[in-house]
Amino acid sequence: MYSISWLPSFPINLARSRSRKLNKTQLHNRKRQINVMRAVVQRVASASVEVEGRLVSEIGPGLLVLVGLHESDTDADADYVCRKVLNMRLFPNENTGKGWDLNVMQKKYGVLLVSQFTLYGILKGNKPDFHVAMPPQKAKPFYDSLVDKFRKSYNPDAIKDGVFGALMKVNLVNDGPVTMQFDSSQSSKNTNEAVGES
Repeated sequence: MYSISWLPSFPINLARSRSRKLNKTQLHNRKRQINVMRAVVQRVASASVEVEGRLVSEIGPGLLVLVGLHESDTDADADYVCRKVLNMRLFPNENTGKGWDLNVMQKKYGVLLVSQFTLYGILKGNKPDFHVAMPPQKAKPFYDSLVDKFRKSYNPDAIKDGVFGALMKVNLVNDGPVTMQFDSSQSSKNTNEAVGES
């Protein structure tokens, strides 16, 4: 009589092996996906920033961009976010009737940038934790360089920003409403994108 007691162990071991590989892949992907700059883009009829009751920045029609900086962000992430925001086709073309046809530069609208580290908040129970956000001493010059990239890539007078590190009141009239969120990417594909995206 032949014993076949070894047969069940093969699929079980295989399943465990696959599970370990899957867990490693999931952890790798999760780690890779979070190492990016994050932007929340809102199409607005108007937007403004107040600090201690004082108006510091405002735009009419255009884009309000909340920017979350990750501790591992680089200039490549900043380049990607700048390029993507300025080329996002979020505005209608009155001449052709197309609803999603023109970017903010083609419309000659404003862009209001606001640094928001809470975009990288992680809930631990009910309490938010911000340890993956870029530390303030590094984030301020990095954010300033991002604002400069926007000004060099577009009309400098059309780019506004809040006050880094301040307690801000951000007022906006969302037009649509239209709200888009995207992350920068570490892939070579994105770093090779053309500035004038179609």
